[in-house]
Amino acid sequence: MTIMHTTTPVRYDRLARIAGRHDWWRPIVGTGLLAVLALAGMVLVYELSSTVGDLLGLPLDKDDWPIFDDVTAAAIDLLAIAIMLPALALTLRLVQKRGWGSITSVTGRLRLAWLGRCLVVAAATTVVTMGGTIGLSYLTDPGATEGPWVGWRTFVIGLPMLICLVPLQAAAEEYVFRGWLLQATGSLFRSPVTVVVPQALLFAAAHGWGTPWGFADLAVFGVLAGWLTIRTGGLEAAIALHVTTNLIAMVLASVFAGGLSSDETAAELPWPIALLDLAMVLVFAALILRLARIRGVTTEAPQYSDGGSRNTPVVNQDHSVVRFSGTRSR
Repeated sequence: MTIMHTTTPVRYDRLARIAGRHDWWRPIVGTGLLAVLALAGMVLVYELSSTVGDLLGLPLDKDDWPIFDDVTAAAIDLLAIAIMLPALALTLRLVQKRGWGSITSVTGRLRLAWLGRCLVVAAATTVVTMGGTIGLSYLTDPGATEGPWVGWRTFVIGLPMLICLVPLQAAAEEYVFRGWLLQATGSLFRSPVTVVVPQALLFAAAHGWGTPWGFADLAVFGVLAGWLTIRTGGLEAAIALHVTTNLIAMVLASVFAGGLSSDETAAELPWPIALLDLAMVLVFAALILRLARIRGVTTEAPQYSDGGSRNTPVVNQDHSVVRFSGTRSR
């Protein structure tokens, strides 16, 4: 007797239903566990930093926190966010018995060639935006100054730190918001709108409450990054834009004394710069969707159905096999 196998396409946001153990309560419990683990990791990073500062005999500020130099302080802040990556890995394993593959893309892996193309597009659009932002800043406030040159020694020390840690910080946010939260919501609801909006609002709120324009900019960024993740079948486009934007902005800030110590975020953008940033994100999204169609990027995971076995392999378009169920694919 011949057994007929059929394939059912699965969107990125629905992968949690087939990638590991799925019950209605798992995404809810997992989200709570992830929040606890991420918070504990952040506290650990700052407590260890405080201990090191005490051992080095650094002076204390009014809050009894060691006064680090700007480069070290920025590195600590970036690490405190990057710690969400191991927190997420532990959550995936404990709650859903799955690894990184199914939360990275529908192919079960990070598509490096596609990531590289997204980085090129992101770099081009971000450079244009940064140029426009600098121009608008001088037009709206001609007397504003960024501060004196930081000096070659500090810049040379800070640059490799940023190159190493900013991608981890940005990727951590994407894996949590466009990865875990998108798939957690997608495992409970089918509508892409219902799936995309909650994580975008949480992403904006996580950056603090500044100007209405700044909040709107972050929320739209979250919506478009989530939409791109679903439409391209993975996190590569969102990671590329987030990494490029943060890295270029922080490298430019590191040129000036005190630039890295600023506590301003995108939530505090004035309306002209927020509008310019929104335009950049829209252009990036349009270019990426066009490029994805041209390159034939895999956007859905074909699941073989042969009677409902949870361990049925998912086969990629290149005929490689990824067993999402409880196995690590990276």
